[in-house]
Amino acid sequence: MRFSCSLLFCLFASLITAPAPADETCMSPYMAKIVGQEDFVYIWTLGVEGVGDGQDKLVTVDVNPQSPRYGQVVSSFSVGSRNEAHHSGLTDDRRYLWASGLDTSRIFIFDVASNPAAPQLVRTIDDFAARSGGVVGPHTNYAMPGRMMITGLSNSSDHGGRTALVEYTNDGEYITTHWMPTDDNLQGAEKSGQFADGYGYDLRVLPRRNVMITSSFTGWNNYMASLGAVMADPEAMKRFGNTVVVWDLHARKPKKILDVPGAPLEIRCAWGSQSNFCFTTTALTSKIWLIYEDDAGEWQAEAVADIGDASKIPLPVDISIAADDSLLWVNTWNDGLVRLFDISDPRNPEQVFEQRIGEQVNMVSQSWDGERLYFTSSLLANWDKQAPAGPDLQYFKLYQWDGEKLTADFQIDFIAAGLGAPHQMRFGAYGLYGQRPPVPLSTQQ
Repeated sequence: MRFSCSLLFCLFASLITAPAPADETCMSPYMAKIVGQEDFVYIWTLGVEGVGDGQDKLVTVDVNPQSPRYGQVVSSFSVGSRNEAHHSGLTDDRRYLWASGLDTSRIFIFDVASNPAAPQLVRTIDDFAARSGGVVGPHTNYAMPGRMMITGLSNSSDHGGRTALVEYTNDGEYITTHWMPTDDNLQGAEKSGQFADGYGYDLRVLPRRNVMITSSFTGWNNYMASLGAVMADPEAMKRFGNTVVVWDLHARKPKKILDVPGAPLEIRCAWGSQSNFCFTTTALTSKIWLIYEDDAGEWQAEAVADIGDASKIPLPVDISIAADDSLLWVNTWNDGLVRLFDISDPRNPEQVFEQRIGEQVNMVSQSWDGERLYFTSSLLANWDKQAPAGPDLQYFKLYQWDGEKLTADFQIDFIAAGLGAPHQMRFGAYGLYGQRPPVPLSTQQ
């Protein structure tokens, strides 16, 4: 039997006492949010030639400190190929994890509910480009009620940045494609500035405002090339997105195209009932941007803070917002730092903390209770650093956060473990499915 999102909310309503700072808040509002200790982290991992079996894989790490397997890899499911593993996302009922490949455009659907400690592959979508009408590079896998919305990065005609959103059922059946607005086809959207590039990257929604927001990156020709080659090519550097698009969520129609120059990546929206705003960061210009609804009900974009020294190209990548809308974690890949910004005044973010995590740091995920942060290192296969080799090159790390400092807990060297290059993380827990560990944790030997 499969539960709907609304039923899951009813089942867990008694467990929700207040919003908790959590990576959960960076995902879909259609998913139930609970407070508690996560049991597992699922890490979608790039295969690396000569490392282990060389295949992309879903790696499961036990992160419950009461478990005798704490800090250990408890399962690893290889998919049989390298696909440029990148992002993943849970369905609204949290029973399935969709994990996509930016190169081959394959999507792998894992059952995480039957055995949270050992997810199993139950379906592979290998006709994404054909069914979608030419969309390439499935990126964000975002839960809608009974559906998954997939953002594309590219297209099959020229492998450039023009792309679309693609809708599927939770079971993996194609529904429809929504192309991004461009100068030659605005689709009724208002072009508020200079750009209407049709590029895509991330997606978030504010259901109470009937708003869906998408960001933009670059196409297959760039993200599958080496970073050095791209940065040395003036023409390639012109082929990065400069837009955020505000959509009518229910109609799936673009309403307004906002200029956000410099490749706006992850989008994180506030959760307060009167907080009609989201944040993004621009990879090429190292700025925090506020995407907000003004007093007249119009959506606007404004650069509100710098991230480090832009001349040193810190390259902001992943961000994570607290559920009380007070803090924003920002990872910068080139210098290996995580920075924390106080965003209690969204128009004036203030950096209050920073710490070096490793040679390269990419993704950040907060625990449900806000006391732990997890980090991974890989960005893209041809963009990742190759030296120095060692435990700070490709890693999964856990830090404890006490509100003032980060304290290292454990880490896993993914190269030494023969696993590959870890990218995005998602959380798992027995309690999500009314289960308990096979043996009570306190009595396991």
